Amino acid sequence: MSEIISEINKLGFDQQEDSLLEKKIDYLEVIANSYDAIFVINALGKILLANPATGRLLGVNHEELIGDNVRNIIKKGIYDKSPSLEALATRSMYSGSIKTQKGVTLWGTSTPLMDESGNVVMVVTNVRDKESIDNYFLAMEEEKINAARYKVAARYLSKTNLEPNEPVAESRQMLQIVSACNVIAKTDSTVMLIGESGTGKEVMARYIYRNSLRFQEPFIPVNCAAIPHELLESEFFGYVRGAFTGANTQGKPGLFEIADKGTLFLDEIAELPLAMQSKLLRVLENGEIQRLGDTTTRTTNVRLIAATNRDLKEMVSQKLFRSDLYYRLNVIPIYLPPLRERSEDTHVLANRFLEEFNRKYSFKKVLTPKAVQVLLNYNWPGNVRELRNVIERLVITSTSDQLNFQEETLINVNSQAMNKLNQGVQTDNNMVYQGTLKSFIKVIEKQYINQVLAECNGSVREAACRLGVHRTLLYRKIKDELSNY
Repeated sequence: MSEIISEINKLGFDQQEDSLLEKKIDYLEVIANSYDAIFVINALGKILLANPATGRLLGVNHEELIGDNVRNIIKKGIYDKSPSLEALATRSMYSGSIKTQKGVTLWGTSTPLMDESGNVVMVVTNVRDKESIDNYFLAMEEEKINAARYKVAARYLSKTNLEPNEPVAESRQMLQIVSACNVIAKTDSTVMLIGESGTGKEVMARYIYRNSLRFQEPFIPVNCAAIPHELLESEFFGYVRGAFTGANTQGKPGLFEIADKGTLFLDEIAELPLAMQSKLLRVLENGEIQRLGDTTTRTTNVRLIAATNRDLKEMVSQKLFRSDLYYRLNVIPIYLPPLRERSEDTHVLANRFLEEFNRKYSFKKVLTPKAVQVLLNYNWPGNVRELRNVIERLVITSTSDQLNFQEETLINVNSQAMNKLNQGVQTDNNMVYQGTLKSFIKVIEKQYINQVLAECNGSVREAACRLGVHRTLLYRKIKDELSNY
């Protein structure tokens, strides 16, 4: 200690001042208790100070180092090279790695101290285990990634409707489904929501999320049919800087990273191409993802909810959907019945939509009993989505606060569609038609379906039985007819 005090005194301190000397000793106590190794040599390479942390990192008794020359320490193989000597030789700060005799890698930064004449008096070196430094930077990088992830999640979620939208459950079927979902929500099991378009699959997915243990984490809804096939991998798994032309210069986290610890809702999952299905299966199996252009893998913990309006089992048999992915997704299948099979919910849904549009447009309109009866009698091929559209149209176009309309109003689109198809066709004995045989057969098919539906009072189930086709096929044909209008 006397030697280091002597060297300090050369820098201009007065040893005769007792209070200053006490401060010098206090400084040495601080150095002695530092977690980082502090190592000091003079201009000749003689070791003036080595605190206990130095001995701990080098695997020697630190007191044995003091008084020796740093060049001898290297010759003894205690460590391989000295940042202190580099700083001494270059007369400037130097940082570099050090490997000890026990194979531990350290990181040292050496700073030369000069006198008034510009001569090096001593070199002070700080050393720390490189692994702890690496861990620190990894932690910082992880924080940076998380910050970016939540920033993207916030931006992504800002585009979606996050208002609570509880599923309506007045019918026995829906009461059972909601009850089951309350139990399912508390688990991390994969859920498959199956139902026709417009039956409220995303509403049910959000309900499961809001009642889950992951409610405080992101809910990321994704329409698989809306993402171009060539962008699916980068959207799902992200990419690193320079992964491809036009990529974000900072890279981008994928949907699985954004939804980490939260819930990822994959709607229209049947629209995923087979190549993407294979990659999705790998993530679901091991929870690991790899950004495009990256060589490292990342782990992700996501609760998956999938939805489809197609028969995945039939797609599997047609080789359009991977069987292993189907069974991986089909852990807890939930079938959402169409609105025509749960008429008890129609009135409640209509009132909910009416309240929504009254609030939106500052109206006070109500449904008349006759209007309610018309709503209950209608078949609703477009399900809840069609009901919502009808209520909105009725609220906006009605001049009275008493909303009333005839059943013909609901089927007007269907009638107009048929009239459009019938243009150029006479169905008497002298039928006149212009067009291809295929289009002619299609017109006749639709006319016959319309006729049978009318004879069955709009009952699709009865009409399908009379036509000798599956009910799902008939629904699809009716839907195609409406969409072509």
